[in-house]
Amino acid sequence: MSPTFRSALLASAAVCVAAPALADVNIYSYRQPELIQPLLEAFTEETGIHTNVVFLNKGLVERLQAEGDRSPADIILTTDISRLSEAVAGGVTQPVESAVLTGHIPAEFRDPGNEWFGVTSRARIVYAAKDRVDPSEVTTYEDLADPKWKGRICTRSGTHSYTLALVAAMIEHHGEEATKTWLEGVKANLARKPQGNDRAQVKAIWAGECDISLGNTYYMGEMLSDDEQKEWANAVNVLFPVFEGGGTHVNVSGVAMTKAAPNREEALKLMEFLTSARAQEIYAEVNYEYPVVPGTEASDLVQSWGSFTPDNVNLMDLAGLRAASLKLVEEVDFDG
Repeated sequence: MSPTFRSALLASAAVCVAAPALADVNIYSYRQPELIQPLLEAFTEETGIHTNVVFLNKGLVERLQAEGDRSPADIILTTDISRLSEAVAGGVTQPVESAVLTGHIPAEFRDPGNEWFGVTSRARIVYAAKDRVDPSEVTTYEDLADPKWKGRICTRSGTHSYTLALVAAMIEHHGEEATKTWLEGVKANLARKPQGNDRAQVKAIWAGECDISLGNTYYMGEMLSDDEQKEWANAVNVLFPVFEGGGTHVNVSGVAMTKAAPNREEALKLMEFLTSARAQEIYAEVNYEYPVVPGTEASDLVQSWGSFTPDNVNLMDLAGLRAASLKLVEEVDFDG
């Protein structure tokens, strides 16, 4: 081997050794692993960057605060505007400047300071028994307090973030006093004590325990893909009520970069990927959610449930009303 060739080979080897390996992206998630795994697999396939996920039921912000600058987390994934704003208020996120993100995500679906970005939306709708409820009977959220529904409504806990977001929207439209009266009316119409998740309410309708319930749209798709739950789903219609003078209540799932983010470059690539056409299509087809990026559409199944006009209230305003919503829920002892 000539000295010249040997020198070139050694130089080439040195370059290979020196080339930095792609770091993993570490994720703290309120979203269940099975809902985000198809997205993460597609991200790894496209970029070569692997991901590690820690699923948390609660305490995400508190965990990040306790870990401080030592936190291994790069990204948080969560549902609900209140949880996203809670992370910002808790000082565990950082602003992200990205022309890709601001170009893809409409202003109404991202933080004004670019600390969180919505990646999907979902509507809070009514599931109604096909054999016991005429769809024309359910037109507004306000109507759920009408005595005609006495003993006919099922719902999850009043303190759950999904419920609190709906209550916040009611406050935004009608004020606290009217919302308290509405909550009292809905409570009086409950067929049972608030319990379980959204799917449990549909099962209760199927079992004849109640006639209508509140739920997020995507649960219908998930139930229809489950052998046992398909029967529950086929027992109900998906109805899109509106607020009087407004539209159908919507919320978001979103992503934010943590303040500590040890792998910032890779984390940004993941955030931008989640707003790409490919990721938005995966969200739509696999998770039955509504894409937020203009030009992408919901799946055929989701579109078959019908169209709706989203309520035009500002999501950040709803986040700011979370404390007032919780106060009203507790005052009327909604879960009691």
